[in-house]
Amino acid sequence: SMPTERTATVARKTKETDITCEINIDGTGKNDIDTGIGFLDHMFCAMSKHGRIDLTLKCKGDLHICDHHTAEDCALVVGEAFDKALGDRKDIRRFGHAYCPLDEALSRAVVDISSRPSAHIELNLVREKIGELSCEMIPHVMESFATEARMTLHVDNLKGKNDHHKAESAFKALGVALRQAVSRDEGAGVPSTKGMLS
Repeated sequence: SMPTERTATVARKTKETDITCEINIDGTGKNDIDTGIGFLDHMFCAMSKHGRIDLTLKCKGDLHICDHHTAEDCALVVGEAFDKALGDRKDIRRFGHAYCPLDEALSRAVVDISSRPSAHIELNLVREKIGELSCEMIPHVMESFATEARMTLHVDNLKGKNDHHKAESAFKALGVALRQAVSRDEGAGVPSTKGMLS
């Protein structure tokens, strides 16, 4: 019998943002994303598609102020939904890594679904912004996601000249690494010497 799909829904409303998110970790990569920031949509879309994670994400945020709250809160909510969908973290591979190129840019993502939030992101972005997303927020999006998803995440841009390519190759690599880490490993139990990951 096929195991049930790992899904979750999270809604979060603050003074700054109103967000709804649905996730299916065992999906095909279909997505419906509207954060109000085009380049952020593009990055979550890359993660979803290459992670085979179905993702619906809608946000109404205080973009008249700046992109900060929207980008951060969306990442926190996607991370929270990812954590909820994973459940007890039993019978998963736990570790995943991927290298993804995009033309001249090459990025590496290494994931440990450890339940210990820790994120180390080096994307080497030099522009101030890509579209309407500040480049300083792009690594912060990955950090916020990893924190709420309770995982250890290392993402490094290894080379590249174009900031759009560097960022997109990083989110693609993140998706591929996540797909590997969450893949089922029957008989692994809880893959930790401590006997628990939740």
